[in-house]
Amino acid sequence: MSNNKKTLRKLKLHVGMSIDGCIAGPNNEMDWIDFTWSKKFREYEDKLHKPVDTILLGRKMTDEFITTWSNYAKKPDDPWYAFAKKMIETPKIVFTKSLIKSEWANTEIATGDLNEEITKLKSREGGGDIIVYGGASFDSSLIKENLIDEYYLFVNPVAIGNGKSIFKNLKEIRKLSLVESIAFESGTVLLHYEVKKS
Repeated sequence: MSNNKKTLRKLKLHVGMSIDGCIAGPNNEMDWIDFTWSKKFREYEDKLHKPVDTILLGRKMTDEFITTWSNYAKKPDDPWYAFAKKMIETPKIVFTKSLIKSEWANTEIATGDLNEEITKLKSREGGGDIIVYGGASFDSSLIKENLIDEYYLFVNPVAIGNGKSIFKNLKEIRKLSLVESIAFESGTVLLHYEVKKS
């Protein structure tokens, strides 16, 4: 008997964090994140994004994300130029309750129920992986609803003591399986986890 079970697209979370589990300070400060992007780090990012064809963002994160990568994409001599072009050219979906029309090129708006919208995206045929960048409240909502398939946690060698956690709204223990860990020259460590199958 043939197995016609549909393979769902993976939703990956990409986030930089401190060793005490914060992704931003209490007022969204991110100046503690190490942006020493070595060749090894860029090569890993290229590999991670190769199968990705959709980027998810929360409303609060979108302006900063698009502005940052648009600036890099204007500098052909910058080491991040090719990657920045991919970030700009990859279709983006912004989850928001405050907008009904996109303010950005190559970007759609999603305003419906989070579970329904994500399930629809994962079920779309012929698509690649989906990656989410945040911000904090959006990441936290996805984690709470157990919608993330893979976690890519870039742990910076710093503790900030007080900040925004994306795991604080969990109502039960969430078990993960370690896929790989990579230490970069800056001291940042990538921890790649998959959600543990029950």
